[in-house]
This record gives sequence, structure tokens and C-alpha cells, in this order.
Amino acid sequence: MVKFGISTYSLWNVVRNEGRSFPDVIEWIAANGGEHAEIVTFGLDLAENPRLAEELAQKAAACGIELSNYAISADFASNDQEDFERELARVKREVDVARTLGVKRMRHDVAMRPPAAATVRQYMADFERLVTACRAIADYAAPYGIVTSVENHGFHVQGSERVQALIHAVDRENFRTTIDIGNFLCVDEDPVVAVRRNIPYASMIHLKDFYVRRSSRDPGEGFFQTAGGNFLRGAIVGHGDIDMVEVLRTIKSSGYSGYISLEFAGLEDCRLGARLGLENAKRIWEQL
Repeated sequence: MVKFGISTYSLWNVVRNEGRSFPDVIEWIAANGGEHAEIVTFGLDLAENPRLAEELAQKAAACGIELSNYAISADFASNDQEDFERELARVKREVDVARTLGVKRMRHDVAMRPPAAATVRQYMADFERLVTACRAIADYAAPYGIVTSVENHGFHVQGSERVQALIHAVDRENFRTTIDIGNFLCVDEDPVVAVRRNIPYASMIHLKDFYVRRSSRDPGEGFFQTAGGNFLRGAIVGHGDIDMVEVLRTIKSSGYSGYISLEFAGLEDCRLGARLGLENAKRIWEQL
């Protein structure tokens, strides 16, 4: 059965600007309709603070919700072997954090390059190194029943076919993809088409919405540019330009049964954006 929840990333501003704790964020998610919380290491270093990881797990249990996924940054694109080995060891330590949290899903990034450098040629040059890293992490996580995943995230490993190529090359049952429905727009890919392509490989879904403006119409502050020069601004899920009904219809008709995590990155108050986005997502899902 699908369970809707919220990423801690969505509420980072209440931690940064109001001094609230991450256990407070878990409590807020539970009080505002979340069936699970996703832990994202934005403002967190749980590898250096294992006690906080235990507190988050305890807070979720006390609030009657699950911790669904542990999402971390990582970059294996360095050509320096010592840097590569150091990053691999760090991510394995993060798998140990996932065990402490009690989650069975963990997303790690694999490479970050700016749009101008995120070419197909560069992707192929980096590819074997990325495959090696993802296999090693998946193999380390497998005995603990943890499914690792790559997200379409960060321009370089963003398009649906690049993600699929990596999944097939890694060739591990416990290595899949966290599908962020909005991030496909960062490389100017239609979210409906991209979700349809990659839903068979999904271990986790991120719901995110954007306002989209063409490259010929610079909307100014608050927007960022895609790889193709178009403009995006974070929106409340259901308020933006993504065809959210069709995306959720695609997910539902696929038979996907897992966690759907709302990510809010708009200009509105983050509590308002997260609450309304979650309500919209649930309402659309129930109407399908």
C-alpha cells in the first residue's frame, strides 16, 4: 500500500531560521498527515552524531509514523583514486547510519557536474567508476536488507535513460532508483514520459512541482535555469506546471506500492507548502 509522507528537506527552513530540531520536524510531519518521514542530510551529519539518528528513530516511533528513506549526497566522479576510495568508505559509513535509523531504503548521489560539463561524452567517461561505486555500496548494504538507489539528481545523472543505464550496468537486485518527478525538468525531460520509463525500477518516489518558463522569457529572481536554458521555480505540489494528475495516474496504474515523499522547495512558507502539497497529492491520488 502506498504511504504518503514528507522529506525533512522540505522543512529545513524551520530548523535553520527558527532553531527547531529535526525531532521537532518529525513530530510536525506526523501531526500534519504524514505517514512517514524521509531523512535527508541537508543540515544533518548523522555519521558524526549517531545519537541523533537514534533520537530520530525513537521520535518517529513515538509519533506513530515510519522512517522511509535515508538520502545522502555523494560524488564518485573524481579521477583521483584516493578521493574515490575515501568517498566510498564514507558512503559505507552512511549505510551504517541507515541501519541505526531502521530504514530499508537509502538514496545516494553518484556524480555532480555543472550543466556545461554534464555531457554524454563525460558521462561515458565517468560511467565505469560510477558502476563500481554503486555495486560496492549495494553489496555492502545487501546483508542488512537495505535497497540502495540513485536519484535523477544534479544534471549529470538526471535523465531517465542515464539512470536506467546505470541501474542495468550495476545489476544488483537491491540497487534501484529514487524517482524525483520534478527533477527531470532540470534536463528538460517531460516528467510524465520519464516517470513512465523508470517506474519499473523505483524504490522510492519524490513528489516535487515546478513553475516552468521558456528560455525566451527570463522571469527574474527566484528561478534557476535548466540544462537547456529554460527557467524553473519550486512550487507547491499541485500548483505548478507539472501534470500532477497524469504523473500520479502513471504511478498508480503501474502497481507501485511503497513510499511517496513530498519535497517542497518553493518561495512560500515551508510549512504551508509542505502541508498543502501533501493534501493535494493525497486528494489527487484518491480521485484517480
